Amino acid sequence: MGPKKEDYLSHIAFDSVIFGFNGKQLKILVLEYQNTGLFALPGGFVKRNESLKDAVTKGVMERTGIEDLYLEQFHTFGDLDRFDSKAMERILEMNGLDIKAHEWLLDRFISIAYYALINFEEVNPIPDSLADSIEWYSLDELPPLMMDHEEIVQKALETIRENLDKKLLGMNLLPTKFTMKELQNAYEKIMGETFKRTAFQRRMLATKSLVRHEKLFTGGAHRAPYLYSFKIK
Repeated sequence: MGPKKEDYLSHIAFDSVIFGFNGKQLKILVLEYQNTGLFALPGGFVKRNESLKDAVTKGVMERTGIEDLYLEQFHTFGDLDRFDSKAMERILEMNGLDIKAHEWLLDRFISIAYYALINFEEVNPIPDSLADSIEWYSLDELPPLMMDHEEIVQKALETIRENLDKKLLGMNLLPTKFTMKELQNAYEKIMGETFKRTAFQRRMLATKSLVRHEKLFTGGAHRAPYLYSFKIK
């Protein structure tokens, strides 16, 4: 049985761009709808008796199994061309749901978008009730996404790249103490560009957002790097 119209706010939806980063690779969680060849970001609707934030938190938790997540609202999407009743009709049909009973899902929705950034190695993704698979995809290997979901991904990337040092602090993606090389790798993967080692180090130290700790001795022949942590603000 699909969602009932009377339980949800009309014409309001949410979409979640769930980034996965394991210290080396940046990926995005994408659903594939059953027997349709349609790919989409995880999303959902807001019940009449819950807040928007609670609906999004619950939706992301159901897809990832993680409860304590850094979620940030970044944009609202409401262009006329995000309306695609044929795609939704196909999804309902392939799931054996009565189209007349779920006609409200074929209407136009304004979507409020959030992003999350987690370690994909700690997640066993779970598809929603209308999808038969959910997978992590690298940025350069994303399947074609339905409606305006590619635009949503690009806007999320643009947002996350702004003031990245503050966002890395809030999301706990790096160890409590990390090397400058680990920090640079995180920046390069998320920003989609490479930096010169010395220039990157100067730039990061100039932000005064880092605390330098002891050196990391691994027993190797190479020079031991310093460990750093973010200043708690």
